[in-house]
Amino acid sequence: MDEQPVQLIREVRKPLLATTKHGKRVDYEYERAGTASICMMTEPLVGWREVSVRPRRTKVDWAIEMAQLLEGRYAECERVILICDQLNTHTKGAFYETFELERARQLVRRLEFCHTPNHGSWLNVAENELSSLTRQCIDSRRFEDIKILQEETAAWSMDVNQRQRGVDWQMKIDDARCKLTSIYPKIKL
Repeated sequence: MDEQPVQLIREVRKPLLATTKHGKRVDYEYERAGTASICMMTEPLVGWREVSVRPRRTKVDWAIEMAQLLEGRYAECERVILICDQLNTHTKGAFYETFELERARQLVRRLEFCHTPNHGSWLNVAENELSSLTRQCIDSRRFEDIKILQEETAAWSMDVNQRQRGVDWQMKIDDARCKLTSIYPKIKL
């Protein structure tokens, strides 16, 4: 899983549609309409992704997203391996701050955290999927409210999931040892 902030932008003047003589005309002036947070969940080998949009990114928001995943898609799984970066909201404590003790404990016991290295977040497939979402759906567009952003990201997610495009990860252990030399511990013999 990975998250990304998005700035919501409202048009000050309505864009003029393209004609036979001119391309679409958009005024560069805009009005800030707040921010939102996109959360990307992905199961790379299956080719599944789910995008959710929330008004903010807090520990509570993250715990709610994870609980929905654990109690929904992965309800029958005993153990779920979660690959995520080391953001301060991605903690077991977030569950205890959000839910009653017994529910939090049940959720946490099923999760196995696998954090990406500090400068190796590109190893997180969800970050790559989030990058694809950004390029294909969000870049160079203005979203004035969360509802429109939710609709557009849901449509993107549904389209990509219907094609069942999985991730063919090419990096092998020997490649990682070369590329990530600075991350591996130095062992003195």
